[in-house]
Amino acid sequence: MTRRLTRWKSALSTRDLPCDIWLVMATLALAALGWVMVSSASIGLLDSSFHYVRQHGIFLFVAVLATLAVVSLPLEAWRQNAGLLMLATLFLLILVLFIGQEINGSKRWISLPGPLPSLQVSEFGKLGLVIYLATFMSRFTFELRGRALSLWRPLAVLALPVGLLLAAPDFGGAVVYSVAVIGMLVMAGASMLLLSLIGLLLGGGAVLMVAIEPYRLARWTSFLDPWADQFATGYQLTQALIAFGRGHVTGTGLGNSVQKLHYLPEAHTDFIFAVLAEELGMIGAISLVLLFTLLIIRALLIARRAELAGHLFGAYVSYGLSFIIAAQAFINMAVSSGLLPTKGLTLPLISYGGSSLLVTGIMIGLLLRTDVETRRQPRRKPTPYKARREPRLL
Repeated sequence: MTRRLTRWKSALSTRDLPCDIWLVMATLALAALGWVMVSSASIGLLDSSFHYVRQHGIFLFVAVLATLAVVSLPLEAWRQNAGLLMLATLFLLILVLFIGQEINGSKRWISLPGPLPSLQVSEFGKLGLVIYLATFMSRFTFELRGRALSLWRPLAVLALPVGLLLAAPDFGGAVVYSVAVIGMLVMAGASMLLLSLIGLLLGGGAVLMVAIEPYRLARWTSFLDPWADQFATGYQLTQALIAFGRGHVTGTGLGNSVQKLHYLPEAHTDFIFAVLAEELGMIGAISLVLLFTLLIIRALLIARRAELAGHLFGAYVSYGLSFIIAAQAFINMAVSSGLLPTKGLTLPLISYGGSSLLVTGIMIGLLLRTDVETRRQPRRKPTPYKARREPRLL
């Protein structure tokens, strides 16, 4: 039995490979499945049934190019420009409040000239925030672990983009940002007691924000009992639940969804998981969850190996990106299945959207680059602090 397990472990190991092949395979499988589901879910939305199929294919191609470009770029280049990336993030989040498109009462997109798609600023802001705070944590790891009150600086940095997102308003994006940063602080060894208190404080603030905004309160009450007002506030969730019910175990078959035919709003973006569950059934839904689980576990393993090897910047970047993908995937699938109130978040690599695909491609590129650098230099030699060239932090 022990020999068999050893053989299996050796066969599944990526130690002798140039990169983590399991992460690559999970990403490719999710991207391919996403293109298929967008093609299926978008049928009948426009006069040209292939509009979204063609556009999504272009977005995927650009995302692959971005991934390859990021893999070829040293992590040091990102670290040295962390301050500029954070400034660009804050600038875009402020700019969208003034010139952004208002859709469904929220300003999240900036229109680009000509045939270019709209830019979803909050997607790109994730990169700037994670890279900046990874730079900070890699410099002040000992302070974060030894001085509990040193938490205030990364939390103050987090408060800036979160406040701008709430002004948009983009409550879902603010939650994803907060989960990523708190997760990074946990992995950096910050005080769990203070983080728990901060979590309770943020939870109380979220409840207060829900209570003071009528539309948020309506979403919450409809989430608790969507059938009480199934043609108004509970419409999206009830239609998604009908899709899950029609799917059963094996699904109705690819392309045979009824809910996508103008019953389920945003079937190709926010609620694409419900369409997948209807067409591919419980087997398809569980397979998707397992693919995301594989991707996130491999990403966390990359981060852990980088941390043990002394590549702290790459480790914290990888932790942050792992938490972003995990949080966004969980929230999207939980919303579609009725576990959380309705939120406008895309499902990474699956939902239609150029900004989401491009940013996810960059995230995968950063994860692979961290893995490559860790494999090339398994144990990083400590460098005297004064000899290091540190980027200026805001």
